[in-house]
This record gives sequence, C-alpha cells and structure tokens, in this order.
Amino acid sequence: MTETEVAILGGGLAGLNAARLLHRAGVDVWLYEARDRLGGRILTVNAAGEPDTDGFDLGPSWFWPEMQPAIGALVAELGLPSFAQHGEGDVVFERMSREPPHRLPGLDQEPRSLRLAGGSAALIRALAAAIPPDRLRTGARVTALRLREDGVELSLRLADGRDETMRAGQVVAALPPRLLERTLRFSPDLPPETRGLWRETPTWMAPHAKFFALYDRPFWRAAGFSGTAQSMVGPMPEIHDATTASGQAALFGFLGVAAAERARMGEAALTKACLAQFARIFGPEAAGPRATLWKDWAADPLTATEADPLSAGHPTPAETWVQGPWRDRLTLAGSEVSPREAGYLAGAVEASERAVAVVSRRLQDQTGAGA
Repeated sequence: MTETEVAILGGGLAGLNAARLLHRAGVDVWLYEARDRLGGRILTVNAAGEPDTDGFDLGPSWFWPEMQPAIGALVAELGLPSFAQHGEGDVVFERMSREPPHRLPGLDQEPRSLRLAGGSAALIRALAAAIPPDRLRTGARVTALRLREDGVELSLRLADGRDETMRAGQVVAALPPRLLERTLRFSPDLPPETRGLWRETPTWMAPHAKFFALYDRPFWRAAGFSGTAQSMVGPMPEIHDATTASGQAALFGFLGVAAAERARMGEAALTKACLAQFARIFGPEAAGPRATLWKDWAADPLTATEADPLSAGHPTPAETWVQGPWRDRLTLAGSEVSPREAGYLAGAVEASERAVAVVSRRLQDQTGAGA
C-alpha cells in the first residue's frame, strides 16, 4: 500500500498549487485527479476542441491582479506573460427583439481584465512542472475516505477499472464542497452540519455554458466594435472578444439558457442560435466562423451535481468547513472555500495557500509530539 504524508484530491489550480507548495517545503505529497488531464475547470483548447498551449478558455479566463493580489503574485512568481482583455471600440446593447441593437461608445475599464498568454492553462502547466511527475496521477478517482488512528485510508478507482488503496497522514480536498459531498463516502460519516454546508455551497461555473466562434480575422474591430455586447434577447446575455495573444480571432458568450433547456435543445440548435445573434450584432460575416466551440459545465459530471443548475452564484464564506472527527485530518482547498475570492482563480490560490498553512502546522505538531 502506498503511504504519504499528504494526499491531494483534485488536480485543478488549487490542488496543483497546494502540491507545489508542500513539495517545495519537503513534504511527501501525492495528487489524484479523476479526469484524464490536469486543470479541472481550467480548460484551454484549440479549434478542434483539444487541450492546447495556445487556445481558447472554455472555463475561467480573466484575473485582476490589482484587486486580487494572490493571483497576481502567483502569475509573477511563475513568470507568465499576460495581456489586457480587448475593450477598445463600441459596445452593443440588445434590449428587445423587435428593435435593432443599440451601438454605444465604449468606456474604459479600470482595472482592466487580464488574460494569460496561451490561455489559463498556462498556470496549470507551470504548476505541474514544479511537481515530480510520478506524484501526479490522472485518471485516478478517489471514491472513499476511511479515518484511521494514524491517518486516512483512501479508496481509488483507476481509469482501467482497477481499485487501489493508499494511506495518508493528511488529506487536502481541492474539489468543490458540493461535488465532494456528492461523490465520496466517508467513514465515519460527516456530521450533518458539515454535510449540509457542503451541499448548500454553489460550485462556480457549474451552471454555466460558453460558446465560441472562431474567425480568420477580428473583423468587428475594423468595424469599430470592441466585441463586447449585452443582451436581453439572447441566447447569450454577455458577449466578449476572445481573440488570443497570438492573434487567433474569436468571439465568445455566456449562455443565458437554463441547463435543462440547453439539454433539451441540443448543441446544434444552440450553435445556430448563437451564430444568428453574433450576426445580428456584428454583421453577416459573424455567421460564417471557421470553427465553433461549446462547453456546458452543467453536463460535466466531474464539475456539477444535479443541484448545481438550480443555484448559480458565488459561494458564501464559512467559518469552519470541516467539523467532527474529520477536522484534524481533512482540509478543504477549492476556490469555493476562499474567504474573499470564492469561485475565482484568485480564490483557488488563496484557498490552497491557507490549506497548506493549516496542514503544515499539523505536520509540525505531529513531528514535535513524536520527538
């Protein structure tokens, strides 16, 4: 049986940053990710929808280092280049279907939204590079945690169907609390107040879907548009320029159609409706993209539960995320548990840093007690 000081559940931004910090401090750590890739809700893909080093962010894309110093410091530490979200030009507002879109002069945004060159997955690649590759296991889903006198026993289901067991002194769960509550068995069980708190905490991005249209050139810029639009007509209430730092032209929008209705309509019908909206706002050239991309996070079982489409919004900070017998062995580190930036990239950084501080103190206390 594999044994380690710390096992981390989840290979997104929070899990990888926690693993990096613990490894740098000399702690023996293993990370387990159920997907066949690292990144979690961070997913940067090319025109074919495959993960890429220069593509389009189907998950989170923006950060604001002036307001979110934790993410700004991490980006600077990793030496990752960034660029400002394009905002020069007119914005468009659609108020009613029976009237044409309103074109208005754009306003300077302060502070500017920033994006990472190469997409948000640049963070994932840089963090993973700082951790021994044999300690990062993808396609490994943790299904159960059993509390032992000397630590925690983890049950794993591998991608090939095999089961494994490993033991850790501490467990860091870098997953959304609601997903953790829904997909893991705990022995002994969680206290009702802890289980209820996790169940009631919304998972950021889980109810949402994004649509991208990719073009040979950003023609809207030449026409004086910023690429930003707001709509009360839909199907996308919010639209932005998604052109990459390398110049790959694209527009994207958040879907305003509820998850259940998206499932009923299907991707083909939604793609047709979204392209019609782009053409309505930016002209007929928008109707003929070279490719389209679509990601419905509500349909992703490793992101959303059946409760998520019904409860959009940012999570509410809690004083204590784990109570009862698990309190000294299990620490939550996903973005949702950040006290200030819950749901954002910055929240994942803050929550992981706080979790590492807690776990490090516990390990030191255990070392001192055994001396």
